[in-house]
Amino acid sequence: MKVRSLFLFVFIINLTTHLFAQNIEKNKILIIGQFDRPDERYAIEVTLTELFSKQGLIAIPSLNILKQGSDPLILASDTLQQLLLKKDINTYLIVNVRGYDRRFKPSETELSLSEMLGRTSIYHIYREEATSVSLEFTFFKENKIVFRDILKCGNISDRDSVLKRIQKKLPKRMYRKWPKS
Repeated sequence: MKVRSLFLFVFIINLTTHLFAQNIEKNKILIIGQFDRPDERYAIEVTLTELFSKQGLIAIPSLNILKQGSDPLILASDTLQQLLLKKDINTYLIVNVRGYDRRFKPSETELSLSEMLGRTSIYHIYREEATSVSLEFTFFKENKIVFRDILKCGNISDRDSVLKRIQKKLPKRMYRKWPKS
């Protein structure tokens, strides 16, 4: 009986993973880290690209599209959006730090992609006196917000520990709360 239950549990997990990957796989995701410091932007974008790839999703860091130091607002231009659409990239994920507290909730302000890209981030991935950080994930399709979520990472001590927490917590969060398409 225990073996049968374990087999059923593993089968359901595999089926869920496969269905989740298939539904979003149709959508290639462009990951945009909204950070002032290039090393933080690079670290977040690469970490998330690897995480999505492990989940069977196609993700591309914005650093593959933009030159270093370029204004991310360029991604909202019609020309570049049509070029990305030809490459089957129709979903944009903007990641930024919401704050160094665990009580934040996702913003409910409706912004367009260009308005969101035009914002600057005043926070860094890690701050010396902080023991937690809240990251906001905002998904855009057709220039409109389709989903927002906050990932709270606690018990952090440096930038690498933040990245490790993201790698550990985000896959679980994706299955529980994120949309399947």
